[in-house]
Amino acid sequence: MPTRPRRYHHGDLRAALLTRAEETLREKGPTALSLRELARDLGVSHAAPSRHFKDKQALLDALALAGFERLGEIMTASQEGVGESFAERLDAIVRAYVGFATANAALLDLMYSVKHDPEASEALSASVQRWSTHIVELIAEGQRRGEIREGPVERIGLPVFTTLHGYAELAMSGMLPPEATEHGLDDVIAYILRGSAPD
Repeated sequence: MPTRPRRYHHGDLRAALLTRAEETLREKGPTALSLRELARDLGVSHAAPSRHFKDKQALLDALALAGFERLGEIMTASQEGVGESFAERLDAIVRAYVGFATANAALLDLMYSVKHDPEASEALSASVQRWSTHIVELIAEGQRRGEIREGPVERIGLPVFTTLHGYAELAMSGMLPPEATEHGLDDVIAYILRGSAPD
């Protein structure tokens, strides 16, 4: 007797689609993502995903949004129980970001490509803004404490983020030399601290 497709309660199918989509993204890349294939993997009709995502782009948008929300939660959690100095807080947030990036390389690539899409949702744009606010607030607080040089927060934040993201990209792609894996992140943090210090 044929097995009946698994039935989902309200809300479960959307979550299951996102979970399976992220697994597929990690295993095979974004080109392998297909609503029809996800439906087959989950044992539901090929039309069922359309109740939650009108097309593949809507699915990618939702995956990116979930990724930015998770990243924001990780960044917030990284600041709990750390010291008040800029150096201590920066150390925690940098390690949290690089940890997320290396554990979710394919998702992070998707997050950054989708956020630049002209059709990206308002919810995605707001989520991107929320997570980037962590770095901005960290720098602004460092300035108030006299630990960061004066100047527009955005101008100080841009080299901080590009240095951090550049290191994360190298770590994600496996391009870091073996000797960099042990002390590389310590050196990046020290470099950011020197570049941000008061004149």
